[in-house]
Parts: sequence; structure tokens; C-alpha cells
Amino acid sequence: MQPRKADPAAPRFSGSYSPDDVQFLIKPARIALTAVAAKEDAIQSGRLHYSEMLSPEQVPDARYLELYDAALARNAGRLRADIELLADRIVDRVGADPTLVSLARAGTPIGVLLHRELRRRGRDSAHYSISIIRDRGIDEAALDTIRAERDPASVVFVDGWTGKGAIRDELDASLAHVPDFAPVLAVVADPAGVADIAATHEDYLIPSGILNGIVSGLISRTVLSSRYVGPGDYHACLYLSEHEGADRSIAFIEAIETAAPIPGVGTVGDPATVAARARATVDRIMTDHGVADRNRVKPGIAESTRAILRRMPDRLFLAAGDDPDLAHLRHLAIERGLRIDAMPDNSPYRSITVIRKVSE
Repeated sequence: MQPRKADPAAPRFSGSYSPDDVQFLIKPARIALTAVAAKEDAIQSGRLHYSEMLSPEQVPDARYLELYDAALARNAGRLRADIELLADRIVDRVGADPTLVSLARAGTPIGVLLHRELRRRGRDSAHYSISIIRDRGIDEAALDTIRAERDPASVVFVDGWTGKGAIRDELDASLAHVPDFAPVLAVVADPAGVADIAATHEDYLIPSGILNGIVSGLISRTVLSSRYVGPGDYHACLYLSEHEGADRSIAFIEAIETAAPIPGVGTVGDPATVAARARATVDRIMTDHGVADRNRVKPGIAESTRAILRRMPDRLFLAAGDDPDLAHLRHLAIERGLRIDAMPDNSPYRSITVIRKVSE
């Protein structure tokens, strides 16, 4: 990509958020949609990378949205407390006036919450949301813009949670040759044990994690294809205008901000121990169930939920017990005729989805 010079007068894209909440350094484009089965076949056969295609997004059914609302009511206070804790730790790490760079799109709602929290404290916070794509890297055109406007030493990359740690690895690899940006990663929940800053290592239900675009500013997953991204362009996305009537992006932010914080419920252990448990869990599922491709295993409540909503799932592993944080996954499993298996012992994850093998 060619370096991009920032133009302060240029309009910034904010999706369905206020421009004060976030600046998406992502290019809205008219992107042709690919059916889920065709996309899965193209990915698993190696004909196309997942970032070159988008499938249509559907608004969940009424029952699923009821379960989302219940999760929001149940966990809003916890997330509010975790945002306050993360804000403290981010300031301790990079200084009084952080630059938040959320990783689209799961990181964006968390970045908005952190940005508002820091502004309430009188910090000169800025919040950008940019694209990072597994195996393809971070959007360096977006980094050029941030560099022109903020001190790279103040940057913290924000995501909602960790799954297997693939984005952690991608961030490290991408920034290895961009020395002015340090790969400091902050997340709410870090069951993979790979983040630099985390509120908890517990795999708990972050309500925004169980919806897609309608809680993330009405943008799609990001796309990197020469059909839509030219030299010097940001990575692309589709603005989901057809779902404007169902959008819950701002309602989610307001629900968290008006909740009474419930502190002290998070757990942070030794990251190396957590990471070892996470790897062992994924390895065991791959070995026991004949999964050769690690990319087909999607661990964690949010990651496994999104895999069911966007991909072609084969089976679902859930922690034992009648856990209300897993009620939406049971609903999806029944709806899709998906087999539910017991989670392996000593797993840091409460849910794992395995993607169906559709191509040799």
C-alpha cells in the first residue's frame, strides 16, 4: 500500500455511531455477496481467502434477540466495571492521553465505551477503528493516518476478546516492520492468555459479542480484495443500511453506560498458564475429532457464536450445567440441528464451535 496523507478537512466515516465516538479508517464499498456454502468451499479449498468475500447478514429472530436482551441486562454491570478497569490499565501503560485503535469490528463497541470513559475523566482520548485480517495483516494505510494525527507511542489496540490468539499473532507480525507502533493489545476477556491488558481471563458473555453488524456500527466484516481496495486505500467494508431499523449499536453503548458497575467479579491469572490450557483444549478437540485445520476451531463464547451465525458449523462444545450465558448458543444449536458435545475438562473456554469440513 502507498502511504496515505491525512486530510483534516475530509469527512470521516463513523457507521451508525456519532463521529465523536469513532472514526472508521475503513472504506465503505459496494461489495458483492457470496452465499455461505460457496464462501466456505472457497475458503477451505484455498481458492480464495476469507477476507475476499462477504456473506449476507441476517437480523436474528425474535427469540434470539430476547436472549441478547437478557444477557445485556445480566452482564451490563460487569462490563461497565471491566471498562473502568481497562481504562485505568491503559492509562498506566501508555500515558494520560491514549489513542485507542479498535480492531474492526468486534473491538469497536469496546473502543467506543473506553473512549467515552476516558473522555469523562478529562483525557485527550482519540478512537479509530481499523482493519486487521488473519494471514493478510493490519491496514498500514490506516496506520499512516493515525501516525499523522497522534503519537504512535500513545496507541493501544483494542479488541473485545481473544479466541485462539490468531489476531495477537497477526498484530505482532504486522507491526514487526512498523517500529513506531508497539503491538499493545487490550481486551475485556482473554481466555487465550495472550493480551497485554485484560480485565479478566474468564470466558464470559460480552453482550456485543453475540450479535454482528447491528451492534458494531452497521459495518460488515472488513474485506481486502483488489476489486474494492486500490493502492493507498483503506481496507473495505459494506455499510449495512438495510438493517438500520434493527440497529442496536448506540443502545448497547447506552445500556452499559447507565448500568451500575459490578466490580470484583473478574479473574486474572497467570497468562502463561491460561495460554497453555487454551492450546491444550484446542489440541484435544482437534485430535479427538479428527480436525486437521486449526482455523476450523472457534473457541470462546463470542467467537463460537459468530462462527455459527456466519459460517457452516459442524458441532458445538459447551461447558456443563444450565449456564444462562450459553442459552443463546443452545437456541442456535436447536435452530440449526447442531450437535452439542461436552467441553473438555480444564478448558478456559465455555464454548467452542467447530466449522464443518466442506472441501478436500
